[in-house]
Amino acid sequence: MATSAEELYRKALSLDESDRAALAARLIESLDTETEEGVEAAWLAEVERRMEALDSGKVQGIPWDELRTRLLGKLDASDKG
Repeated sequence: MATSAEELYRKALSLDESDRAALAARLIESLDTETEEGVEAAWLAEVERRMEALDSGKVQGIPWDELRTRLLGKLDASDKG
């Protein structure tokens, strides 16, 4: 018997956070079948540039909890008009 999307969703919710994130990333990746030429190389170069900026101290990271709070605050403010 085939498993419905709803059943899979309920089962996925029982996974821990990191496994749910990994599953979500794999599902999204499965939808992206066509890639423009040069896009992956450009993303790799951007990731390397950002890593270098972090490693050199040129920029500082923001802890996830702080970033999440700031983003949710911006979303809340935009909802209020």
